Amino acid sequence: MTRLLSLRVGMPRELGVAGAASPLERPWTSAIFKEPVTEPVWLSRMGLAGDGQADRKVHGGPEKAVLAYPITHYDFWRERLARDDVGAGAFGENWVLSQGTEADVCIGDVLRVGGACVQVSQPRQPCWKPARRWGQRDLSLLIQQTGRTGWYYRVLEEGPV
Repeated sequence: MTRLLSLRVGMPRELGVAGAASPLERPWTSAIFKEPVTEPVWLSRMGLAGDGQADRKVHGGPEKAVLAYPITHYDFWRERLARDDVGAGAFGENWVLSQGTEADVCIGDVLRVGGACVQVSQPRQPCWKPARRWGQRDLSLLIQQTGRTGWYYRVLEEGPV
C-alpha cells in the first residue's frame, strides 16, 4: 500500500543574485522550494492550498494538480550529485511516496490520499528549474535520461490530505 511520507507546499519566490557572473546564480522566480506541512491541507482540482507555481503556462492546473516523487530515488540523487542535502522536496514535489516508480506507476492509476482521490495524469517533464536549484547545468536532462522524473496527479475527488 502506497503511503504519503511527506506533504509539501510552497509559493513562488525570487531567487538568485543580480549581476552574478554565473548564469545559474542570476535572478529567477520559482516555487521549486516546497516546505513540509504536518496538518491536513485541502486538495482542490487545481492543487493544494498554500501551493503555487511561478510559470502557470507549463506548471500546475487540473492535469498537474500534484507532483509526486518516490522516496526510493533520493539515494540515487545524493550519490549522483555528491550532496547529502538531496531529499524530500528536492525537485519541487508536493508528495513523497513510500513506493512506486516510473516503471510501475501508470497513467490512469487511482490513489486515495486522506479525503481526496487522485489519478496519475502524466509523467513530469522537468524544466530548467531543478538545474538552477542544484547548480548543475545538465540536471534536467539527467532527470529525463534516468527516468526518475516523478509524475503528476489530477484530482478526481477534492478533500483534505
